[in-house]
Amino acid sequence: MAMMADITRLEVDAIVNAANSALRVGGGVDAAIHQAAGRADLMAACAALGGCRTGDAKATAGFALPARWVIHTVGPVWHGGGEQEPELLGSCYRRAVEVADELGAKTVAFPAISTGIFGFPKEIAAQIAVSTLRGLGTKLDRVILVAFDPQTMSIYERLIAQPLQ
Repeated sequence: MAMMADITRLEVDAIVNAANSALRVGGGVDAAIHQAAGRADLMAACAALGGCRTGDAKATAGFALPARWVIHTVGPVWHGGGEQEPELLGSCYRRAVEVADELGAKTVAFPAISTGIFGFPKEIAAQIAVSTLRGLGTKLDRVILVAFDPQTMSIYERLIAQPLQ
């Protein structure tokens, strides 16, 4: 499922944060999540995790968010696709779902990981997101791809409507 929304306002078990490897406050969705969760609380929880490798995911509490948990994942910076960017982005989605399953989450919302300042092309990123999530065995009841802009929403809708291959 896809929707255009503010991910920080969704009433789901977990939201995914497009984080940086230091798990420090960044820009875009990361900054919005820190602001909505309570900046000091989320910063302290992230600092205790000791960073996160690209393609991996780690969880914290959601603090003041409607979501119980925040799953922080570090997407790759786009360098043209020849530096394992597609594999690393797919790993972000896989690891976030694995972490969600470990937490016992049933509903998870994902932003368009790596498509902001990290420069990943929206079309390619959405293809990776949809195909990776479709191919996972999970205990989740619902996964939501959250678009921040109409272009991303349109891409998600088109890809989700395509039959499984």
